[in-house]
Amino acid sequence: MSKSPNALVWLLLSAFIIIADQTSKLAILERFQLHDTYAVIDGLLNLTLVYNEGAAFSFLSDAGGWQRWFFTIIASVVSVLLVVWLARTPRNDLRTALPLALILGGAVGNLIDRIRFGHVVDFIDVHYGSWSFPAFNVADSGVSVGAVLLIAFSFFGARAGTRP
Repeated sequence: MSKSPNALVWLLLSAFIIIADQTSKLAILERFQLHDTYAVIDGLLNLTLVYNEGAAFSFLSDAGGWQRWFFTIIASVVSVLLVVWLARTPRNDLRTALPLALILGGAVGNLIDRIRFGHVVDFIDVHYGSWSFPAFNVADSGVSVGAVLLIAFSFFGARAGTRP
């Protein structure tokens, strides 16, 4: 009896997210100074260079520096666990492999920033009127979309014994 192939091929999607994330951050860092802003869609979308020393929504960003290593360790452990999870997932299990690959790519993209700079480079600034969403990047998008898909597929996915 042969074992079905695992989902490690989905690491190619993770690699794509990492490359897109790091390439976009490099382009912003080459062209912008901290807090420089360029309106892409006036009144809705800006490119604004900011540094995030914390986690999502700048959680613990002013904690004094220890958070860099804390989040580096957490991202490293989570990344290893995601690779193990992909290795144990059947290759054709899109509902598991796709979200995990997106989350992994995003986690590693931001991990590279933490190790390299001590903070995460954010630059996508969505706002409307006086409302503003915290700045984010391609890696954050991968993590967010992957997490939403993972939750959605777990709630709304096919049940065991039912047809897809």
